[in-house]
Formats: sequence, structure tokens, C-alpha cells
Amino acid sequence: MKNKIFLFLIIIFTAISCDDYLDINENPNGATTPPIKGLLANVTYNTAINVYRVAYTSNYYVQYFASPNAGSTTDIQDRISTNTIWNNIYGVSSDIYDMEKFAKESNSVEYVGVAKTLMAINIGMAIDVYGDIPYSEAFSFESIVPTYDDDEELYTTIITLLDEAIVSFNQTNEGEALTSSNDFIHGGNINAWKKTAYALKARYMNHLSGTSGYNKAGIIEALSKSYTSNEDDAELTTFQQRNPWGQVAVNNAGLNLDGWLSEQVVDAMNGTTFGVFDPRLPLITNPLPDGTYVGTTNGVGRIGDGTIPFEVYLSTDGYYSSPDSPLFIITYPETKFIEAEVQLRDNNPTEAYNAYLEGIKAHMEKLGVAAEDISSYLSNPIVAVGAGNLDLKTIFKEKYIALFLSPETWVDARRIDYNYEDFTIPANHNTELGGQFIRRFDYPDAEYERNGANVPTVDLLTRIWWDN
Repeated sequence: MKNKIFLFLIIIFTAISCDDYLDINENPNGATTPPIKGLLANVTYNTAINVYRVAYTSNYYVQYFASPNAGSTTDIQDRISTNTIWNNIYGVSSDIYDMEKFAKESNSVEYVGVAKTLMAINIGMAIDVYGDIPYSEAFSFESIVPTYDDDEELYTTIITLLDEAIVSFNQTNEGEALTSSNDFIHGGNINAWKKTAYALKARYMNHLSGTSGYNKAGIIEALSKSYTSNEDDAELTTFQQRNPWGQVAVNNAGLNLDGWLSEQVVDAMNGTTFGVFDPRLPLITNPLPDGTYVGTTNGVGRIGDGTIPFEVYLSTDGYYSSPDSPLFIITYPETKFIEAEVQLRDNNPTEAYNAYLEGIKAHMEKLGVAAEDISSYLSNPIVAVGAGNLDLKTIFKEKYIALFLSPETWVDARRIDYNYEDFTIPANHNTELGGQFIRRFDYPDAEYERNGANVPTVDLLTRIWWDN
């Protein structure tokens, strides 16, 4: 029944919503004002789906996925069209902009806070893959060819949005209140939204580790007001049909091959790279008939025709890819790995080590790993390195596993210059990259066609401003 109610809301909303930046030929004076509850349902749902959309491509760049077909465009890091990602981010962001406007008119500070938080998520994802993007002129019909705002300046905007969201969440709401049935991320829980705003603030501030603006004390302060357990996670659990990663698994099971796991992530977990078997691996994918786990080499493609399993892929009953698996936006384990990183950078190895261990433990508990397997893994000398021996590479190795399928991992990969153990350039790699890993998306084809005069000149090696 909940799914049917959701589907009804989305259908009604879609019929009356107005995507300002994309629907450039529509008359804004003739737009119908959509109900704010319908806007909330749409933007909470589709913000989470946008996380999936970005991750579906970036998963190949961080070698969570490898194409079952040799020389696949995304797998070998060729230029691809990203129209769908761009259009969906801007479509949702336009509706968020409208929701905030209507919320201010009705003095609903709860809706204002959610709108600002969701805007930060969406433009944050866009900046992290595109760099400069339209923002200041993008949503109010100021121009049908909006200028591009500087990505460094927009990072200040992200933090400002989150700070303003927190202020809103702390105010007394005099207008319409959030309702659990229309909020698909936190079920109308304002305290949960406030924690998420702080968690996101810590995430985006931590992206600046390679810049002069890295504020370790500010990150630690934000973390102290964010998540305290797995129960706090920002996630989507209600779907029109099934979790989108579940759909990938279903497609693959029907021989529409997809969701094949890279040898990089499989070897990081099956004992090949680090010498310890990770008990989370059987909860992500199924073993081969002989009980082993073998990944696909990026750029090479599958062994055989895909009808007989020689390599592993997302399973239809896996933790991330069953029909009703949660779809994560930001999680408690991520906040612990952020804490571990910033504490180590701040020369606090004991605090860093405790956060590192808690991040692993919390993620294993989330996946349902047996207590004895958690204890065994955490006590293995390869994992239990001790506070004095903890380094950033070890933290990022465990964060790589804990953030499986998250687009955030591509941010990490670029921040550490892809310095994961045994990480290799794909076979048949895009020759235009000169043996270097991809650093960004190119702008979508549609932008070159309709707004070409404003599109910045970039290539796939042009770095986002924080990528130093």
C-alpha cells in the first residue's frame, strides 16, 4: 500500500511540477503551483535516485564495476554523454528551489531546512563531477542560457546552505509541518534531518583536504553533532518497483549483463590483495560454483558468454541489490571514516584509530555480519594495525569497502590520486588520457548545444578545484 501511495504522489506531482532550468520554453506565469507535500515526496525520492545515477557511472572509475564487454566506453574511461545525470540533477534542484520558495511564503521552516539540505546534496554531486556549473541563474528564469558559477565559490555555497538548514531546523515551525508519508528519507523527523545536515557539512569540508581551506576543527565539530549510529543514516527504503541496484541485478540475471564486479574490489575483499578474507563479500555477491570469488578485469570483459558464471556480479539477494535494499545517501560508517582521516591529519592517532575501527564495525553490523566474524576481522593484524601504525592509505582502504556503490568514493579516489593498493589503469584505456586516471565528467552534449557560449573549456583530465 505504501508503494501505491508513493506512486500516486509521484504521478500527480510530475503532472504539475515545473523544471525551471530545463523547461526553458514554458511560461513561468502559467505554471501551476504544486502542493508542497508533493514536492517533498518528489525531491526526497529523486535526490536519493540521483545518488544512484551518479554512482552508476563513477562505479567504473573506482573499479567497483567492470563491464562484461571488452572495451566498454565507461569502463575504459572514454568520454560519455551525461545528459541524463545532468537533467535529473537540475530537474530535482529546480523543484527543490520551488519548494523552498513556497515554504518561505508559508513560513514553514521545516520545509526550508529540508530544501536547503537537498540542494546542497544535488549541487554538491554536480560540482564534484563537473566543476563549474550554473547555479545563481539556473532556477529563476533570469536567463535561458545561465552563466556558470565558479566551483570553488560554490563550495562556500554548499556550506552556507547546510548552515542555513541547521538554523531552520532549530527554529519553531509556524507553517506546514513535515509529514512522515511524504518524506522518503527521514520520515518527517527534524532531528534526523539536522544530523544529516551536519554529516554532509563534515563530508564537504573534508573534501578540501588538499586545499588551504581545510578546517580540521570545523569538521570535528560538525561530526560531533551528526550521526551516532547506523540508525541515523540518510537512506531511501521505498521504491516504485525495487531498489535500482536490485534492478541492475535482476537485469543481469535475465542476461542483460550488468553489475559485474571489478577484480579490484573483489581482490580487495577475497584475500588476494591484503591477505585477509572480508566476511562482507558473500553478502554483496554470490561465490562461483567452486566457492571462489573472481572479479572482471576492467577493459577486458567477461570470460565466456555470461550464461555460465566465471566471474561475480551483484546478486539479486545481496545486501545492496535485493529488491528492498536501502539506497544510501550518507551513512554513520562514512562519518567515522571522515573522523578517522581528520583526526590522523590533526595528529591524534588514538582518536583516529578508534574511529577507524568503529567505521569497520558499524558497516559490518549494518550488513549483518556475524559477531564472531566481525571480531575475527577486527583482530586480524592486517586490520588491527594499532594507533601508531595507522596511515591514510589504510583508512581509505577500509572506507573504499564501507562506501561500496557510493559516488563519494570517486571523490576519495581523486583526493588520494587513485592510490589504492594494486589499483591499475583499465586495459584498452582511453589513449587521450595518456595513462592517467579520469578526473571528471565532460559537460553533457545538451549543454554544448543550448548553452555552448557559457560552457567552460575542459577535458577529462581537467581537475575539480579541490583535486590537487
